[in-house]
Amino acid sequence: MKKSAFVNKAQIEEIVKTYPTPFHLYDEKGIRENVKALYDAFSWNKGFKEYFAVKATPNPFLLQILHEYGCGTDCSSMAELVMSEACGIIGKDIMFSSNDTPVEEFAYCEKLGGIINLDDITHIEAVEKSVGYLPKTMSCRYNPGGVFQMSNGIMDNPGDSKYGMTPDQIVEAYRIMKSKGVENFGIHAFLASNTVTNEYYPMLAKILFELAVKLKNETGAHITFINLSGGIGIPYRPDQEPNDIKIIGEGVRKAYEEVLVPAGMDDVAICTELGRYMMGPYGALITQAIHEKHTHKEYIGTDACAADLMRPAIYGAYHHITVLGKEDAPCDHVYDVTGSLCENCDKFAVDRSLPQIDKGDYLFIHDTGAHGHSMGYNYNGKLRSAELLLKEDSSVQMIRRAETLQDYYATFDCFEIGKTLNQIGKSV
Repeated sequence: MKKSAFVNKAQIEEIVKTYPTPFHLYDEKGIRENVKALYDAFSWNKGFKEYFAVKATPNPFLLQILHEYGCGTDCSSMAELVMSEACGIIGKDIMFSSNDTPVEEFAYCEKLGGIINLDDITHIEAVEKSVGYLPKTMSCRYNPGGVFQMSNGIMDNPGDSKYGMTPDQIVEAYRIMKSKGVENFGIHAFLASNTVTNEYYPMLAKILFELAVKLKNETGAHITFINLSGGIGIPYRPDQEPNDIKIIGEGVRKAYEEVLVPAGMDDVAICTELGRYMMGPYGALITQAIHEKHTHKEYIGTDACAADLMRPAIYGAYHHITVLGKEDAPCDHVYDVTGSLCENCDKFAVDRSLPQIDKGDYLFIHDTGAHGHSMGYNYNGKLRSAELLLKEDSSVQMIRRAETLQDYYATFDCFEIGKTLNQIGKSV
């Protein structure tokens, strides 16, 4: 599969007249088409709802686009709850799936009317203490342990994951919560990450559907929704085939009709908590080549760094790179594409075959729409870049400004040195 940029060199040259590189750019048209395709794939389920994983791309402008199509938010922190509230996303449009959770966050979720998804059986008591009661609707996160395996091998190792309850614990949790007045229950699980296969969701669905029948029979709990969480991945590499959401949705429907319908549970709503799948391919890091270095290897230095995109540095993750304006040129040069951090792992690509890159060229680093800007940090005093939205009419809207030195020094403002830093920062 050829990976193509959703902008060309001429468009970027126009954008940088107003917004200097580096910046993250999001494709509104692609985002809208993708969310519509997701809802179409699960249209067979009357109660289907996507709770977008805010951690992937915590930007209110993007949350509001998704909310237009009925998406809620999957939150895991106070900041994400507050952002949802500010976007008008409240009530049952919030799924709060945290772990090792501060009790005040449980209370805030309940204040907003969101659904609390418990990570551990001991959190039942924590919710009671923080809220004063158990809400009428609750959910629990399930971890079957062991390894999760599909036809193409082991996908992940839930037994080593810190998340979720064991099979025995989740049964006991439902009994406890039902005895304390909970009326509606959900089940949630995340067993594998970034799967590029149409098998994952249907297999996970069958596991959870069978668990739902077991919980109903053994505890009498009324299961109203089953949350398949995230895990549907994207093809970061050009040789990977993308998932087919229609096939995935049909696979889940088949498992639903095989397991839940015969058990008289055909009113159960299906939920998803996708992040990477919803936004990943529709974002890119745009950066300019500003240096070249010829030593033991050939290096291209850019004006972005791992502070803008951590995944290659911390995971060795692959992100495809398009040199704008040279899409059809032969990839006959081998480069390490680097940033300016004082860390040797600050590389967007290692030994990558690319067209000849000249200083001034613009690089389109693909698939940064999820876990890109959101994982940014300030090591070396680097400032996080702006986020821009490429609108459907080809205009560009800034949806987060770039950080400034004043932002970086802001937490010193209660000290005398902070005033000095601020004054100097303004002059830089």
